[in-house]
Amino acid sequence: MNKLKQIVLHAIIWIAIVLYFMYNNGRTEYSTIVNFVYFGIVNISLFYINYLFILPTFLNRKKYLWCALSIFFVVMIFSFIKCGLAYYFYDIVIKRGGSKVVIDFWYYYSSAVFVSCFFILLSTVLKFIQDWFLNEKVKSNLENENLIAELAFLKSQINPHFLFNSLNNIYSLAYQKSEKTPEAILKLSEIMRYMLYESNEDKVELSNEIRYLENYIELQKLRFKDNIYIKFEINGDLLGLMITPLVLISFVENAFKHGIATDSENPISISLNLTDGKLLFHVSNIKSSMNKDITGGIGLQNVQRRLSLIYKDRYRLQIDDTNDIYNCELYLNL
Repeated sequence: MNKLKQIVLHAIIWIAIVLYFMYNNGRTEYSTIVNFVYFGIVNISLFYINYLFILPTFLNRKKYLWCALSIFFVVMIFSFIKCGLAYYFYDIVIKRGGSKVVIDFWYYYSSAVFVSCFFILLSTVLKFIQDWFLNEKVKSNLENENLIAELAFLKSQINPHFLFNSLNNIYSLAYQKSEKTPEAILKLSEIMRYMLYESNEDKVELSNEIRYLENYIELQKLRFKDNIYIKFEINGDLLGLMITPLVLISFVENAFKHGIATDSENPISISLNLTDGKLLFHVSNIKSSMNKDITGGIGLQNVQRRLSLIYKDRYRLQIDDTNDIYNCELYLNL
């Protein structure tokens, strides 16, 4: 809330309070104006001296003794001011509108101190509440900034990681002098175009993300020539569904890097099932003892961290990693 809005809100609240007590008293004559306007101005002034000057000057700087002493002297001074007003309007305040009952000075002074302390307490509580909300807002903004920075860092790791693996694949094709090398380079350029431009958004269409997976699989097929066995199934309606980009690719990459893609009896299995905006992504493969990744699985660690940051309690990841088989099942509430 900016300062102008805050000032207007405070003014409306104080005017409403004063008017409420004035008219709730059932009278609007001069005595009522004296009691609720003049003394109201004194109490409101006391409120803001504590709220705007004493607390920010001493309490925020942890000068507790000076804060207590300042409040004490301000309460004493304002209570004397109230007594001065009371004797100025002697017949209205001290004699209660001309009645025979006269209020004792020290009794009135102690009452003035009590009321002053109430407004000090009220301003202090408001200050604490405001500071708490402000601190929570700053903390939330800081957490969001840290989250954005971490996600940006995690996402920046995907491109080099993926590019490194893909270039290795194309290198093997070029080393074999394969005629499919140009096609592989074209597929890689399409994939990199998606990663550099389309995936910059927080969410992308699920159909585009699947197309990206298909391009990656086609690139792998070029690498293995005709000796690759993979089953890729999609069930359900993709229309209108959005997903965080580059979340699914790590599991598919892992299947090709650590799995056996040339076993016709045990093909790499990838399935994607959609039901009422909920996605179930499953990848399974037979593990190869020959394919060991010296990087230590950066891709999977990366994607698990991204899932926990973005989807929080809207995802479930189950990985069964045995000596022979690797199964991965990811549930996402899109």
